[in-house]
Amino acid sequence: MLLAMLSAFVPLSTDLYLPALPGMTCSFGVSVFEMNLTLTLFFVFYAITTLIWGPLSDKYGRRPVLIAGMTGYTAASALCGAASSVGQLIVFRILQAAGGGAASALATAIVKDVYKGKKQESILAVVQSMVSVCPAVAPVIGAMLLKITSWRGVFYTQAIFGAIALAGSIAFKETIAEKNSGASLMRVFGRLGVVLKNVPFTKMLLIFAGMNVPLMAFISSSAYIYQNGFGLDSQKYSYFFALNAAGLLFGPFLYVRLSPRLGRMSLINASFVLTILSGVLICAFGGLSHWIFAGAVLLASMMNSCQRPPGVYLMLQQQKTDAGSASSLITASSIAMGSVGMLLASATSLDPVFAVGALNGMACGGEVGFKLQELIN
Repeated sequence: MLLAMLSAFVPLSTDLYLPALPGMTCSFGVSVFEMNLTLTLFFVFYAITTLIWGPLSDKYGRRPVLIAGMTGYTAASALCGAASSVGQLIVFRILQAAGGGAASALATAIVKDVYKGKKQESILAVVQSMVSVCPAVAPVIGAMLLKITSWRGVFYTQAIFGAIALAGSIAFKETIAEKNSGASLMRVFGRLGVVLKNVPFTKMLLIFAGMNVPLMAFISSSAYIYQNGFGLDSQKYSYFFALNAAGLLFGPFLYVRLSPRLGRMSLINASFVLTILSGVLICAFGGLSHWIFAGAVLLASMMNSCQRPPGVYLMLQQQKTDAGSASSLITASSIAMGSVGMLLASATSLDPVFAVGALNGMACGGEVGFKLQELIN
């Protein structure tokens, strides 16, 4: 339960208040660009701090790092709710990102500490389902919260969530077997470079992190596609968005169910092939009907989340030590690739439906999935 909560932290923190952004812009009397800095800078500092927390947990242990991160996150969330200017909100959001980075960086590392073999993959399925589904459902939850509270209440809700996770972190028993307690901080952070020198790990990192490009491209452009492109109202759009969220949630558990019979590599390769197929369908027929588009995107989303548990498992298996550093790199690369997807979706002059389809096909890169076996060997 704690691992699932830690995995949900940052997606909820970034997307929960999205429905409140227009109202917050008016409330503070600032431009859209200034208000969007509260989201952009959160991503930037979240990515940076995940690369700090992971190596620190290899040196000092998971528990003290979790407690420090959750304490900072809880305090910063409460301060966000009390902010009196957009400048204050930006600063507090940066502090919130710094604390929340500990949750994401350590969740995967703890899985490697505690679980082995198929059990590790099963737990990773739970963790990765939260990572996949939260960006999709958080805006819906945020909209529901805004019906009973203001945007300040959304941040106070995050503070309560942080306090629960902090209590769990205090009760948490240390899981790391060997700490790098004798190493200097410079050497500890240098382990990130050591992990990246592991060629199979780094190649897998690029392959699996690349799947975040089409996912975040769709999430960031979905409202424009369904409402502006297909002419649906916000209520109907939320139904299709919820359908996609269900696919993201279902994918990891589909993998757990099928992997004993079909095998890990067969399912990974199948997920790449079906994602490419969905990309072709979106490009060719997605613009004809919102039902066709929704069905093809649902297939892509399910396959995207289906390959996440085995992908993270295979990357962790390349590292016998430095689980914290490896976990940090996995998280940071996912954020970086997701940001690329959001930028491509907003910057391209292509039809957004065609852009989503093309990115699904390009992210898989044809033969890329079939070279994983060579890397493992």
